[in-house]
Amino acid sequence: MKTPAGIYIHIPFCAVKCMYCDFYSIADREDSIPRFVNAITTEIEKCEIDTSDWEIDTIFIGGGTPSLLKSKYIESILKSLQTKYDLSFVSEFTIEANPGEAPKDRLIDFRSLGINRLSMGVQSLDPDLLKFLTRIHSVEQVFETYENARSAGFDNVNCDLIYSIPGQSWKVWEQDLNQIIDLELNHISAYTLTLEKGTDLFKLVKEKKVRMPENEMTGEWFLKTHQIMETNGYGSYEISNFSKSGYECQHNLHYWRIHPYLAFGPSAHGFDGTNRWNNSRSLDQYLQQIESGNSPVSMIESLNEKDRLNELIGFGLRMNEGINLERIPENYQRQFIENLKIAQKKWEGCFIQNKKSISLTKIGMVYGDAIGVDLMLDKD
Repeated sequence: MKTPAGIYIHIPFCAVKCMYCDFYSIADREDSIPRFVNAITTEIEKCEIDTSDWEIDTIFIGGGTPSLLKSKYIESILKSLQTKYDLSFVSEFTIEANPGEAPKDRLIDFRSLGINRLSMGVQSLDPDLLKFLTRIHSVEQVFETYENARSAGFDNVNCDLIYSIPGQSWKVWEQDLNQIIDLELNHISAYTLTLEKGTDLFKLVKEKKVRMPENEMTGEWFLKTHQIMETNGYGSYEISNFSKSGYECQHNLHYWRIHPYLAFGPSAHGFDGTNRWNNSRSLDQYLQQIESGNSPVSMIESLNEKDRLNELIGFGLRMNEGINLERIPENYQRQFIENLKIAQKKWEGCFIQNKKSISLTKIGMVYGDAIGVDLMLDKD
C-alpha cells in the first residue's frame, strides 16, 4: 500500500509584509516573478527524492500571496509538477488568496487549472484591527472575494481568522465569527495571535508599545470559540481548524499525521519520511543557488525513531483523533505509558483515552503545549 503524501509550493511575494507574520514573504519584488517561476520549475525538474512509494493526493500553494501571480505562472509550475509526478490521485488542490488581491477572472483561471480549494486570509472583519495588523484589504473586499470565489466554481472555501489581538473585545470577535459562519464556508481556521521573533509585532511588544492579551483570557476565548463553531456545524478536528463534515484540510492532515510531502520555493519545508529539510529563506539566495546549478536546501535533519515518536505525540495532541497508539514503536511503549500516567495525574481531566488513541479534552487543548512536553521522550 502506498503512503499518502502531498506537495507544498511556496510563493513568497506580498503586496505588504504584515506586522505579525513569520512566514517568509517579500514585498515590492513583483518584477522578480518570471525569474522565480523559472527557478521553481527548475527545482521541481531536478528534485531527486524517490516518490515511487507515495500516493500524492494534495497540493497546497501557499505564501506569501500566491493569488498575486497571474494564472500563466501558476500553470507553468503545475505543468512541471505534472511532468515529474503522478498527480492522478490529487483530490484537494489549494491556493491561498487575500481579499482584494484575487480578481474574479484570475479565480476563474485558477479553477480551470484544477485548483479546487481556496483559502482566504481574512484575519478580521473589524477595520481598526485590520489596520493594526497592517492588512491592506477592506471588510467589503472580504465578501466580494468570497462571492467571486463561489461564482468562479470553488465549492471548497476556507477563511483564516485571528483572535486574541491587542485591542480586540470579545464582542467584536464574536461578531466576526457569526458573520463568517453566516457565509456558509466549508472550512474556518481560527488562530490565536502569536508573538514571533523578528516580526514588527514582536518589536512593538518588546518596546512596550503594544501589550498582548493575558493567557487566561486567550484560553477562555479558545473554549468559547470552539463552542460557537461546533454549535453552528463546524466540527473541530484540530486545535485551530473547523470544518463542515468531509471538508477537513487533507493537506494539513498530512503534516499532523507525519506523512511525507515535497516542498518547493524559498523557505519551503519538506519531509521524505526520514529527513526534514528546508530551503534558503531568502529569495535572492534561492534564485542564485538554482541558477548556478546548486541545491536551494539550507538545512537537512535526519529523524531517528525517538524524534519521530515525539513528533507523533506533539502533532497528535493537536488533533481530535489524537495520538495513534498503534504507531508507537514497541521498544518505547513502556516509557510512553509511564510518562502518560504521570501526566494524567498532573493534568487531571485533560485526557480522552481509548484502546487505539490518546487525545485531549477541550480544556486539555488549552494546555496542549505543556502536556506535549510532559509526554515526549527525553532526547538521547
